Amino acid sequence: MSGHDGDGRRVPQPQGTYAGLPYDWRRPSLARARLWNPDDPRVLTPKSYGWGWALSFYWLVHPGRLVRARRSR
Repeated sequence: MSGHDGDGRRVPQPQGTYAGLPYDWRRPSLARARLWNPDDPRVLTPKSYGWGWALSFYWLVHPGRLVRARRSR
């Protein structure tokens, strides 16, 4: 189950939420990669496997692109 942001880019969605935190108990795959995803404008993304949030390291390495991505939304 993958979603899209406003530009039609692929943004993986979690399996569900519980107590306001996302969870995903499916086996991790490249299709749901969240730790390095330039198509997802979020810095904190749902974990690929488990419960809670993880950092998108792409935006930590490319902070200038994050600013441009947020302005273009």
